[in-house]
Amino acid sequence: MGWIDISVGISSALPVWPGDPAIELERLASIEAGEEANISRLASGVHIGTHVDAPKHFLDEGGTVEALSLEALIGPAEVVEISGSATIDAEALAGADIPGGCQRLLLKTSNSQLWSRIEAGFQKDFVAVDDSGAGWLVDHGLRLVGIDYLSIAPWGAAGPTHRTLLRAGVVILEGIDLRQVAPGSYQLVCLPLKLVGSDGAPARAVLESIE
Repeated sequence: MGWIDISVGISSALPVWPGDPAIELERLASIEAGEEANISRLASGVHIGTHVDAPKHFLDEGGTVEALSLEALIGPAEVVEISGSATIDAEALAGADIPGGCQRLLLKTSNSQLWSRIEAGFQKDFVAVDDSGAGWLVDHGLRLVGIDYLSIAPWGAAGPTHRTLLRAGVVILEGIDLRQVAPGSYQLVCLPLKLVGSDGAPARAVLESIE
């Protein structure tokens, strides 16, 4: 089957969280214009596209992105599809087909289809995990949880979910694209940029089937 890239391509057209800096990706020098090499410039916030949240994002005393555990970011993962609800709470997770002992959980929802229409801009009605769902994930020993839009938490209620997960040391992976991924067991490799002192970082995330 090979590796599946579940990262969102970064471009100036990609929606960002309202209030965050827009993505600026521009060519500063080009061979076509007579320069020796092509040189581009990127300016943005750190929570763009596919990215991870470090504890520092919602906990001022929390660790920063370069201290995240590689053991949490790399290893077996389960892709589980949850549909029919705008909010993923503890009850929804308890009723989902999540194998016992799962440590890395990637939630596939209707959000993934939003990546097919990025020209529509940021969407506030995305599917997200509420604080009861976050508590369920912590209680069941998750080391990493990913979701297929720009926040794990509901619009207008970002704090509780993030703080519950980050206080427990759960790595949050946001903005993944699971359109081409069937539910099942995979090997996850997620490598965020090593931005020293940062509360988050863009990441390249890929899956390989292990079924």
